[in-house]
Amino acid sequence: MRTWVNQAISKIEADFKRSADTHLLKVELPAIPNIDLYLKDESTHPTGSLKHRLARSLFLYGLCNGLIDEGTTIIESSSGSTAVSEAYFAQLLGLPFIAVVPKTTSHEKIEKIGFYNGQCHFVEPTDIYAESERLARELDGHYMDQFTYAERATDWRGNNNIAESMFEQMSRETAPIPAWIVVSAGTGGTSATIGRFLRYRRHDTRLCVADPENSVFYDAYQSGDLSLTGNKSSNVEGIGRPRVEPSFLPSLIDRMIRVPDAASYATIHFLQTVLDRRCGGSTGTNVYAAFQIIAELDAAGISGSVVSILCDDGERYLDSYYNQDWLDEHGFDLAPYRKQLETFYQTGKF
Repeated sequence: MRTWVNQAISKIEADFKRSADTHLLKVELPAIPNIDLYLKDESTHPTGSLKHRLARSLFLYGLCNGLIDEGTTIIESSSGSTAVSEAYFAQLLGLPFIAVVPKTTSHEKIEKIGFYNGQCHFVEPTDIYAESERLARELDGHYMDQFTYAERATDWRGNNNIAESMFEQMSRETAPIPAWIVVSAGTGGTSATIGRFLRYRRHDTRLCVADPENSVFYDAYQSGDLSLTGNKSSNVEGIGRPRVEPSFLPSLIDRMIRVPDAASYATIHFLQTVLDRRCGGSTGTNVYAAFQIIAELDAAGISGSVVSILCDDGERYLDSYYNQDWLDEHGFDLAPYRKQLETFYQTGKF
């Protein structure tokens, strides 16, 4: 009998029906009137980030593959946002949840995991995989392993995934088929979903992945060597990895742009003046790369639209990205990039 699993899937589907689609925000760029920039605001999910979609898909994947049952302990390796979202769904189903998180994870995210009755197990960043596997064996639990299953847990053909939602919301805009979609990669699942969807629907839209410092995705894409590893973790929580994750699929990507961390942080401070709201660091990485592409399109005389993602809310990073003492302590000088961004906004030159 699969009574409990049937009830669990019904609860997740009911939660989905209660959640309205996320907004698509238009960012005004007065100096470049022929190119429109849109941000898919994933911060409005119940758990406040893009990872809410992934967590829902991973739970459904685990339930439908017989990996999760009543009483199963759920374990995940995460820098924060995925753990917050998975803790939410674990609580919804009455399942214990343990997040294996780097010691550097923001205090705000740790509190959020606890709010949903999840536990945090702190390790060095390089130990999150092995420790998650060990806990799953020891507790006879299920290791969700977002880094492996992100690209296969989501239905890339549609079913209201983020790509289908983007194109549906763009349908009445001046340039409904974007010239570019710009995202960043943590697992690689979002870029895989969007890249597959673009091909399946036969859109001419190209896909750019923005990568932060201390991530090997960019180097792997450029070199074709997927065995590359690094010895540092990204300072931009939620994106960038010291190894090429199984869900990162370079064949679906048309271009990658490496974004300095200081540029990511400068961009979210700049966006605060334009949008009157705080965004997380990964949004800064996305938008900085999107600005670069927009400037290139404009210089080439190309009109159209560019879509990117507002991944999560900046209130989670008040102690870091929005804290001048933290920025100074870590050696991030935002001034040159703030000047560059202001010049771009005023002139269109990047």
